[in-house]
Amino acid sequence: MRIATYNVEWFANLFDDEGRLLEDDGWSGRQDVTRNAQIAALGYVFQALDADAVMVVEAPDISRHRNGANALEGFAKRFGLRARKALAGFSNETQQELILLHDPDVIGARHDPLGPETGKKGGRDAPRFDSTFRIDLDIDATEDLVRFSKPPLEAALETPLGPIRLIGVHIKSKAPHGARDDDELMRIAIANRRKQLAQCIWLRARVAQHLAADDPLIVLGDFNDGPGLDEYEKLFGRSGVEIVLGKDLPAEAQLYDPHAAEALQSRIAAQPTTARFYIDDENRYLSALLDYVMVSPGLRSQAKRWRIWHPFDDPVCWHDDALCRALLTASDHFPVVLELAEAAPVSP
Repeated sequence: MRIATYNVEWFANLFDDEGRLLEDDGWSGRQDVTRNAQIAALGYVFQALDADAVMVVEAPDISRHRNGANALEGFAKRFGLRARKALAGFSNETQQELILLHDPDVIGARHDPLGPETGKKGGRDAPRFDSTFRIDLDIDATEDLVRFSKPPLEAALETPLGPIRLIGVHIKSKAPHGARDDDELMRIAIANRRKQLAQCIWLRARVAQHLAADDPLIVLGDFNDGPGLDEYEKLFGRSGVEIVLGKDLPAEAQLYDPHAAEALQSRIAAQPTTARFYIDDENRYLSALLDYVMVSPGLRSQAKRWRIWHPFDDPVCWHDDALCRALLTASDHFPVVLELAEAAPVSP
């Protein structure tokens, strides 16, 4: 069984309000890429993935006038994808939804949010992800009220390997938008880092509940974060990814992702990367490890292979010119794929 996460930059811009693809020469949200070119590239990549389920990060928006789930199902039909059924969770106001595209002949999926619904007053014990989390982040005896701008998608899956819990995430970026000087840049960056860590603590609380119940669990998506990603990690001691993984906890309480494990082994060696951004004022590209597929201990024996479909670092992608070009045109992130297989029987 093949499970993937894929952040598609400005997917919403490729559809009209009726959910129809805008296959024309107008500009997409990607720099110097037309809608026709991005749509064709995405179709090629999704066909090549041939996944049983894809967590689409930055999926088309859901609002009073638009239905991103219907739009993705139309996209899947246009390109003949097996993963043709869309499952959405709580919608948000950012035009970037979390939607699971899956093959209904292989996987049954339903939105199954857990935790109490708290409203704006908040709760301390892992409330539902569209609610409010109360936490004192800076030990000042004053609780912070934290909300997800993009509530994680919690899904209950029925698969050939048995029931699996899946949580799709898009943790808020730490970019210090709106800063007018260096002092304000630092203040905003630290505030955003605190919020990002709070979201990861909230997510980790839900992970701990599943692990305590011995639920097979996959947590996947874009964390906008990773070990050693910025200097503010030193201020708080660890990254959000390390919090969700449960680093330094007993093995039975940890999630596992080999790319995260590799990055944690050495902060100065070359690391896997899942995203590539052009820095205009520096005239260069920045690569980063932002996207993960984490599994619970019970699924680790069934997890046969993780693969980042990086156009330059993955030899299969590099030697396939058409796929390499499609990956670079489709998005600034690259798919991360996990292959799961049935566990080998235990010998008597």
